[in-house]
Amino acid sequence: MRRFYNFSHTVINVFWRVLFFLTLFFALISPNIIIGDNDTFGTSTTMVTTILVIAIVVILVMNYAYPRIHEWLFDILITHQILTAGIMLILVVIAQVLFVTYVHPEAGFDAGALHYAAISAENAKEPNMTAYYSLYPNNLLTTLFMHWLTEISGLTSWQFFDYVTLVLVDLSATFNLLSVAIVKRKLLGTAMYIHCAWLALFPSIIMPYTDAWVLPFVSLFLLCYFIMKKLASSNTLINQIFFALSAIGFGVSVVLTYFVKPSAIVPVIAIVIIELLSWLVQKKHFTMHKVILTLAMLTLVGGSAGLTYKVANNKTQNQTYINIDKSLAIPPIHFMAMGVYGEGGYDTKQAVEMSILRTKKEKTSYSIKMLTKRLKKLGPFGYIKFLIMKQRNNTADGTFAWLKEGHFFRENQKPSNKGISNKIKNYVFLYGRHIADFRFAAQLWWITLLIIIALGFGPRSDLIQLLRLSLVGGFMFLLLFEGGRSRYLIQYLPCILLLGTFSFERTVANIKRLFGWYEFKVDESENVIENK
Repeated sequence: MRRFYNFSHTVINVFWRVLFFLTLFFALISPNIIIGDNDTFGTSTTMVTTILVIAIVVILVMNYAYPRIHEWLFDILITHQILTAGIMLILVVIAQVLFVTYVHPEAGFDAGALHYAAISAENAKEPNMTAYYSLYPNNLLTTLFMHWLTEISGLTSWQFFDYVTLVLVDLSATFNLLSVAIVKRKLLGTAMYIHCAWLALFPSIIMPYTDAWVLPFVSLFLLCYFIMKKLASSNTLINQIFFALSAIGFGVSVVLTYFVKPSAIVPVIAIVIIELLSWLVQKKHFTMHKVILTLAMLTLVGGSAGLTYKVANNKTQNQTYINIDKSLAIPPIHFMAMGVYGEGGYDTKQAVEMSILRTKKEKTSYSIKMLTKRLKKLGPFGYIKFLIMKQRNNTADGTFAWLKEGHFFRENQKPSNKGISNKIKNYVFLYGRHIADFRFAAQLWWITLLIIIALGFGPRSDLIQLLRLSLVGGFMFLLLFEGGRSRYLIQYLPCILLLGTFSFERTVANIKRLFGWYEFKVDESENVIENK
């Protein structure tokens, strides 16, 4: 069992190192990080980026060269990090609210379709909407939820749904921070800093779509899992109640994740694999307490998941808001076929063919034909080269493919410089004066987070392996199915943010050891896996 256990973790680490190295490498050479004229985008950074870079360099030099400055920064950022990070979080949330207040343009592509169908029953009955949801029934429950929100609030504007998206994204961040507090409380300040940077550079809060809307559900089932792990050995009544509630919450959030964005349940598969591997090497498997606890957990998780699935499925199957033809639903093989063409993403030709072909059998046959034709053309080495470049397309862009969808915004993409709204739009619109500054800042944050994760090597632990395996699964899913841009990576952000947080302490220790600054000691007490 031990050999199989070690072999399994070795396989996980091999896939992790290969895929993550590609992500880091391509992020480092991304055109987003270019200062000055950018031939790729036809844009150029401004004094905003220059000032940002100079400020970072000055702070680093002063921190190194002046002991008093170092002590002052250490006192503010480290000693009182919870207070400092808390103030920063409040300021970021205020900035988010102001951002949505002044910038809320309507979008096209799928996000626009969901909003258009949700705000009016007449819209939902239009032939193009019927055709859309017949092809993509996975978006049906989200649309019904959006319509329910319009009914209880009386609000139908795009700005209203931007505020909803803001709340859901910040709720995800809150669940992530609670997870850190549960697992390793002393890293809470670090987690708050990391989440501040993410939220400040995440304009997708003005894009009400499943990419962002699934985030709180992913963060919630991870939080519930961490709580169950924490309380598994406790016998007190209050802890057993929290354990039961967490098991129920886990089942509910997993099913809701599946209905909002099915591919986002990849971390659940990682949890099952890591738990099974851990069970194989446990010395005592069948104590009465463990048996009862496991049965209770499985019953609560399975029961809550089953009930949630039944309710959600009945809601979608019996709804009359949108008339759909279930026989027209696109088979999964279609997304695999699209995933091997072009940059590995959306392919208009195949998408149009899916709308023309009438039966599932015809759609499946066509997709298999397109998939096999492309694989034969690529050949083994060509396919490997394609996957390497697709990993770049899937993960290197720190803006998460901002502005890269067709008809991203419906209004003029070249704002003036008059008024607060237009000044902000210049940072996030395609032809905005400061769009290159935004790309640079977002890419700098992304590279920093990836470097923290990359340098966080050390003793193997269940926690780190779980998050790594979650990302390996996410990477492989996007390589095999439709991907081609990093927007699809948003659904796995809770895993990435938590991995960066839990890797930070080891990263700092490794850097200090590398430069020989002084001896260090890292607390590896949580979930350490011994190599024997």
